[in-house]
Amino acid sequence: MSDAHEEHESFIKTPKQLAAVVVLSFVVFVGIAVLVAQFVLSGYKGLDTANPEIIAAGIQPVARVELGEADSAAAGPKTGVQVYKAACAACHDAGAAGAPKLGDSAGWASRIATGLEALVHSAVNGKGAMPAKGGNAALTEAEITRAVVYMANEAGGKFAEPKLEEAAPAAAAPAAPAAMEVPAIAAPAYDDAPVAAAPAAAPAPAAAATGIDGQAVYNKACAACHAMGVAGAPKFGDKGQWAPRIATGLDSMVANAIKGKGAMPAKGGNPALKDAEIKAAVEVMVAAAK
Repeated sequence: MSDAHEEHESFIKTPKQLAAVVVLSFVVFVGIAVLVAQFVLSGYKGLDTANPEIIAAGIQPVARVELGEADSAAAGPKTGVQVYKAACAACHDAGAAGAPKLGDSAGWASRIATGLEALVHSAVNGKGAMPAKGGNAALTEAEITRAVVYMANEAGGKFAEPKLEEAAPAAAAPAAPAAMEVPAIAAPAYDDAPVAAAPAAAPAPAAAATGIDGQAVYNKACAACHAMGVAGAPKFGDKGQWAPRIATGLDSMVANAIKGKGAMPAKGGNPALKDAEIKAAVEVMVAAAK
């Protein structure tokens, strides 16, 4: 009986042993929680999506805060020239992917003949290799209309450009939701800060050393095609599409971006950009695809 009683007796005999068991249990619980969190967050980091907004938020949260758009909206609606330079010039300056060049009367004649409404509909909704709103969803239909009128008239069209005052109420309407959406976007960015900090940290030293913001150059000259994969351009963040290009080496990719290759115009259709700026943009795209 004595032996049987000893076999069923608890192995915790002193308060110190009890405290040790409690601490050990807590450590094991915390360790499991950390492992689960790392597993879930690593899955988020590897998320593959064609949505440019989600990609920007995951790759570089700081760049995703579109203060420029908010300031621009506050300043008033954009002119046709402003919209053209921001969203259309990358393709229409060089005629990339079959886009009619600015001022090319022959290239625009058949399009002008379809009428302003048809041209605006194609520009707003996208057609062929041309992404909807030139890849900038923040633009209003009135702003797109002014850009279309500007391009068409430069090639001999006689369309009347909508006055800026006419679009002011429409431009002001999205401003309120934009202000409301900032906290919604910022909240997950703060929650995910430990995850996003790792990829964002890589470009930082280069930007600090050169004073060049590669993400800003990408947004200006490359996003119109690479965000949506226009004309065969490898999508931003798509590892499969970028792998064979990365294998050729950074110097080769930078040279192609500077000189142009296939449907890709030299310097993304922005000849004023410096070679160092193009290199910084390429580095941002490469980092996002690794």
